[in-house]
Amino acid sequence: MKPKFSLSGMPDFSSSEMKKRKYVQSVIEEKFNLFGFSPISTSLIEKRSNLFGSYGEDGEKLIFQILRSGDYLNNVNIDPNTINSSELSPLISDKSLRYDLTVPFTRFIAENQSSITFPFKRYEIGSVFRADRPQKGRLRQFTQCDADIIGSTSLWLEVDLLNLLGSIFNTLKLNNLVIRINNRKLLEGIYQSFNSELSFSQFCIIIDKLDKIGINKVGGLLLNGGFSENDIGIIKDLFSLQGDFKSQIQYVLDKIVNNPHLDDGINELLFLFNKNNLSRYSIPVKLDVSLARGLDYYTGSIFEVVCLEDNIGSLAGGGRYGKLAEKFSLKNISGVGVSLGLDRLCIALESAGLFESFVQQDLDFLFINFGKKESEIAYSYITKLRELGRAAELYPDAIKVNKQMSYANKRAVKFVIMLGEEEIEKNKLTIKNMITGSQDLVSFEELTKSL
Repeated sequence: MKPKFSLSGMPDFSSSEMKKRKYVQSVIEEKFNLFGFSPISTSLIEKRSNLFGSYGEDGEKLIFQILRSGDYLNNVNIDPNTINSSELSPLISDKSLRYDLTVPFTRFIAENQSSITFPFKRYEIGSVFRADRPQKGRLRQFTQCDADIIGSTSLWLEVDLLNLLGSIFNTLKLNNLVIRINNRKLLEGIYQSFNSELSFSQFCIIIDKLDKIGINKVGGLLLNGGFSENDIGIIKDLFSLQGDFKSQIQYVLDKIVNNPHLDDGINELLFLFNKNNLSRYSIPVKLDVSLARGLDYYTGSIFEVVCLEDNIGSLAGGGRYGKLAEKFSLKNISGVGVSLGLDRLCIALESAGLFESFVQQDLDFLFINFGKKESEIAYSYITKLRELGRAAELYPDAIKVNKQMSYANKRAVKFVIMLGEEEIEKNKLTIKNMITGSQDLVSFEELTKSL
């Protein structure tokens, strides 16, 4: 058996995989810039206290914590027979790997607010870490592509983010997608109309498990939390609603006792569904009352992009976080953002055959090595080709030509250039097209003109 030295869920990527990822990332960055977002970069490591208290109980279980430097048990008085892990961890850990890009962004805003013009639009692309069980589309280290707007409560920001998503997926040519939309205020209005032993955060965490464990198991968890059988029946009906937005909202109003949270959530959703901008990029937008997005910091609109053909989970998601900045002593600063998962996007594009057009040629010209004199002349041409923006190399060793040609095939080189004694005498180059197999004797000037 081949030995495995890497840690599961912490991926490596080959050259061909990296080219695909770079392409997808370039599309996303292009659209981020087109929509007016500016890049920033935040640290991979955050204070432990910055992260805990932001993601809910289930999320905090997945945070990678870092032991204090040096003798982390020094000056820690603990009784191993009475202390549990949640009590122990803050005593021996003061740092964590970042769980997402939103909390570090909000911390960044708090530290740099004096030099920021609000509303502030930023994007960041980088690695985040979650101590999850690795599986398809769910890694321990993965790349998020985030765009956020902070400093305004306007719902036009949500409209802009939904259009941003449509623009990205249109360019990537991914089809059979749907944007699921809900509102945490609507969910809180539903929650408040029932009696239970659960907090609203716990209610959302349970609802967020729907795609993983199914409606019946979700019903069982709600039953354990104090919901009645009749309440669970109503909730199941709400979560399986079909039809257009107006008919779904009417059903909610018929079944749920009206309250301020319910009204606010419906009005915000109505604003979004009334904007023609939503359908500009032809991705269907659907109200999904079961959508919860279990992170604690969401307070308003929430949305996800899912592929109807591939059970890979959400390709993008986001929403409004109205109070997260208060964690860093910023009052009345609301933000809204969206995050695309680069790893899942690449899996979806691969599955849909949208990477098939990626020819794996990464080198324009390879010069065959015929010896010292020939190599010196070849290298002068290589330098000129690179100045013209073409990738060119000299094979480093003067070995048999057939072995060098085999290397060229494996590298998917576009053109092989042979510069032997005959070519040097004629001041010409023999160029072999590795795609068609054709071979021509041309001058370097003729070659550059053809470029």
